[in-house]
Amino acid sequence: MYKVVFEKEAEKEFLKLDKSAQILIAKKLKDLQNGNFSGDKALKGKYKGKFRKRAGDYRIIYYKENNILVITIIRIAHRKEVY
Repeated sequence: MYKVVFEKEAEKEFLKLDKSAQILIAKKLKDLQNGNFSGDKALKGKYKGKFRKRAGDYRIIYYKENNILVITIIRIAHRKEVY
């Protein structure tokens, strides 16, 4: 089981979303917490070392910290704005 932590900006982005998007993203965050990384994509370029999880039209950008079971949520935004 992983611990999910938000950066301040990601938390603000999450709280600004409408309720239905928040519920969908919360389900995906629960998957991350349970260690379900299926379908996640490793990012390249300046985002190397980070991963992307799809949540409808939104993307959750995160990274796993070393061998510690912590996932830090960096960004939650609409797919046209996230990168």
